[in-house]
Amino acid sequence: MHITNVLKKPILTEKSYRGISDGVYTFEVDKRAHKTQIKEAFEKIFEVKVAKINIQNYSAKSKRMGKYEGKTSAVKKALIKLKPGEKLDLFNEDN
Repeated sequence: MHITNVLKKPILTEKSYRGISDGVYTFEVDKRAHKTQIKEAFEKIFEVKVAKINIQNYSAKSKRMGKYEGKTSAVKKALIKLKPGEKLDLFNEDN
């Protein structure tokens, strides 16, 4: 798997913004990617050193909207903690 296909998008919620101050960034990743691939891709793309990665797998859930029934998407999240002194300039924290 190529490194550009591993990280899909950042997850921007209130809870993930609280983690940014501690150096923890939350990203949606490819379901087939494992920790080593995620670490290599993150370090090459953003040029920072990763200390730790936690993975969360969310399975699809059944949802209903009136008489219509469907499923939500299954998602794999990676919580990426940077080494002390490292900072990601992806999010403007000055504003």
